[in-house]
Amino acid sequence: MRINDDLTVPVIVQASELRWVASPAAGVDRRMLFRIGGEVARATSIVRYAPRSAFPRHTHGGGEEIVVLEGVFQDEHGDYPAGTYFRNPPGTSHVPSSAEGCTIFVRLWQFRDGDRAQIVRRPAEQASGAAEAIELFDDGFENVRIEKMAPAAPSLS
Repeated sequence: MRINDDLTVPVIVQASELRWVASPAAGVDRRMLFRIGGEVARATSIVRYAPRSAFPRHTHGGGEEIVVLEGVFQDEHGDYPAGTYFRNPPGTSHVPSSAEGCTIFVRLWQFRDGDRAQIVRRPAEQASGAAEAIELFDDGFENVRIEKMAPAAPSLS
């Protein structure tokens, strides 16, 4: 499966207009924003966990990055409320779930060779001083930030 896979072409996706696609785990659905591959893929998705749903234990061969958008995401390492950002480098594993239900933004298989930084930032731990952008990760090669765009912001083209 290939979705928005030409990285030389800017794409703006209205995620709320995409249909939810069921995952292999009951109660876990995805809106696919970017994808190269089948069930194991380099992918960027919005993932929705219904209350009391879980995904079976799995290992991230290419790592994963998550931003919790709504609710509380959980695994055996802890609870991650809305606003939490974390990186699980290649080779890490977990059993993700949500007791109350949640929505997360997920990037898979996007780590560079040698990138092994494992980070958890909860909302109270975010960088301060930037009203329009929150820096989540920066290692000199990659910068991950959340930016609030003004309604009349210019397009990327």
